[in-house]
Amino acid sequence: MGNIAFLFAGQGAQRLGMARDFYDHYSLVRETFDTASRVLGYDLRELIDEDSDKLNQTQYTQPAILVTSIAIYRVLQEQSMTPDVVLGLSLGEYSALVASGSLAFEDAVQLVAKRGQYMANAAPKGTGKMVAVMNTDPKLIEEICLKASKKGVVTPANYNTPNQIVIGGETEAVNEAVELLKKAGTKRLIPLNVSGPFHTALLDNASQQLANTLEHVSFSEFKMPLISNTTAKVMPQDAIKSLLARQVKEPVRFYESIETLKSLGVTEFVEIGPGKVLSGFVKKIDKTSNIYTVDDLTGFEALLNR
Repeated sequence: MGNIAFLFAGQGAQRLGMARDFYDHYSLVRETFDTASRVLGYDLRELIDEDSDKLNQTQYTQPAILVTSIAIYRVLQEQSMTPDVVLGLSLGEYSALVASGSLAFEDAVQLVAKRGQYMANAAPKGTGKMVAVMNTDPKLIEEICLKASKKGVVTPANYNTPNQIVIGGETEAVNEAVELLKKAGTKRLIPLNVSGPFHTALLDNASQQLANTLEHVSFSEFKMPLISNTTAKVMPQDAIKSLLARQVKEPVRFYESIETLKSLGVTEFVEIGPGKVLSGFVKKIDKTSNIYTVDDLTGFEALLNR
């Protein structure tokens, strides 16, 4: 048995009714949602089950995914399933902080609701765009973004796998980068349906607001290592606040983070929360690992019976 890493889902994985089967089966999950609803001042379970408009607005999406992920994590904990190391994608970093024992759940719920609000205000829907660039050398993508940035902000935002890098920024500059990439031979470019160009300099304002808010949040010692999106290295205790503030406006280094996990002896990955996005990335980065997704009771049973 190698080490186990728990991976926590990011924004974009949300769907109506997520974790409803866990909610119906486990009082622990109901308590988790009740606590979150009390903190937020609205019924989060009802929103997830019935309101797809709100569920897709970033200030609601973020607490919804965090709470879903932590509810499932708590059920795993109850079954004595604990990770050796944790990693979350973007928003998922906050779920990972809760799982690592560093951030109190109620603080996390408040924090991601504010983070969602800051992000929505910094980049209102329709400002900028994001495009996934497939099967293109990362260095070439970086060079082309630099050229295209004469037209405005455009940079790599997510290094998902060596063959899938998302660029983001101001619409005109992103369009210019897309044209240059096509000329350079890139065949597949997929525009993403996201609410804003996250993890780019356009989020600078949100980053500053988040830094101010983080000043009032206390973080405990990690019970297990957490790999930072921003550095792809183990997050040091004294850098949590600065890294979280930087994370909204700097690229997510996911595939390097997976390499770091492997260097720590990880052979099993468990994706927690809605969707199977991270599992899909891990399969492309590393064909040899065992990967489990727990976003419903079926996936949970499969993990327990592995």
